[in-house]
Amino acid sequence: MRLGVFGGTFNPPHNGHLILASEACDQAKLDKVLWVLTPLSPFKQEQILPSVDVRLRLLRAAIDHDTRFEISFVDIDRPAPHFASETMQLLRRAHPDAELFYIMGADSLNDLPTWNAPQDFLSACDGLLVMHREQEEVVIGNLENSLLGIAHKLHLLASPVVDISSREIRERINQKRSVRYLLPDGVLSIIEDNRLYQ
Repeated sequence: MRLGVFGGTFNPPHNGHLILASEACDQAKLDKVLWVLTPLSPFKQEQILPSVDVRLRLLRAAIDHDTRFEISFVDIDRPAPHFASETMQLLRRAHPDAELFYIMGADSLNDLPTWNAPQDFLSACDGLLVMHREQEEVVIGNLENSLLGIAHKLHLLASPVVDISSREIRERINQKRSVRYLLPDGVLSIIEDNRLYQ
């Protein structure tokens, strides 16, 4: 079985996330994508987040329509900090017969050498599926110098350029601007009902 692993705070999950996960499934022939909701990212500790329960509801509303998508509780069920290296090692133990492919953007790939235990993270992955944006340069030689073997695990996804970010969505909601068509309808309904990000 080929499993994609898509981690994030998903604050909120949006159509860009869905497109990336869907393209990863199609292009890498994944059987399923595990959406790993991170209660608190080590890189976003200053960010005020809705509760995990609220973000779980948002994530369920975003992905429940697609049988290829499933929520993983690997980070929710353990105490912080939640480093991707440990997450992948836990998923490797939980799915010993599966190939695990981590899904990320090119910006995260370029930051990978600064992650906690990046070589351990890379060792736990069978591949890295990276959405490459034209404006984000990926210098594979530089990455290979920092992380031995990364070039052989790297797969750049040819994905439609959908420049949507959770941060921009939060800002638009706070400014009372429309976010329709940036989010699945079910996610938008929960945000409006709970007056999130205002």
